[in-house]
Amino acid sequence: MRDDAGSGPSAEVYVALGDSISIDDYAGGPGRGAASLFFRNRDEDFPDWSGRDLVSRLGGGRVYVLAEDGAPSGAIATHQLHSVQMSGITPTVATVTMGGNDLLGNFGDSPGARRAIDRVVANGHTILGGLRELMPPDAPIVVGTVYDPSDGTGDWSIQDLGPWPDVLDVLAELNQKLRTLAESNGALVADIHPRFMGHGLAAGDTRQQEARPADRNLWYCGLFEPNAWGASEIRGAFWDAVEGHAEQPGPLIQS
Repeated sequence: MRDDAGSGPSAEVYVALGDSISIDDYAGGPGRGAASLFFRNRDEDFPDWSGRDLVSRLGGGRVYVLAEDGAPSGAIATHQLHSVQMSGITPTVATVTMGGNDLLGNFGDSPGARRAIDRVVANGHTILGGLRELMPPDAPIVVGTVYDPSDGTGDWSIQDLGPWPDVLDVLAELNQKLRTLAESNGALVADIHPRFMGHGLAAGDTRQQEARPADRNLWYCGLFEPNAWGASEIRGAFWDAVEGHAEQPGPLIQS
């Protein structure tokens, strides 16, 4: 668990659960991943986002990043959620990214992938229900959808994974079930999938290893991972979700 304190006396607590979509590792190191930027922008890298982060909006707070590289939904529902439950903290905002690793573990196997989606949904109910028990009633929980490095082509040959004719349909099913899962648990949706379209294979080679490639239209590195530019856009999806929440009556993220 990474625990970073913000400035000021605020008791606000942000918890980030999930997989590599949320972490710092592929975006260039500590403070550069999607969850980290959502909590505290790096003004030198993203000046247009200055003042649009949880630290600025809430006057301080703490972030606990429990998301882990390669984590399937089952690990999030057990290990990560349990860590929050045992910590004694009361989250006032949470984000969850999950499902991509469950699909990758069944790549090319459509029946297996659909069974995996059912497990994602079951684990998702556990995760969101467990968070809600810990959090104030109106505190936002944000669920991210899963991006598509093939940019809607279904051509993942560059990833050396072999053909999977159903891949786009299965990914669409996963994302629709994530949206329905969020709605049924009173959570918000960060719709990462459409936001990323055109920034994978259409923009370049997603296998490249640079966290900060010269082409800021390419948002991936290491095949599937969000680089620094991708991490900022995921943060943008989180922010759009909570900004919409802020327009509703409630105690958090008020302008």
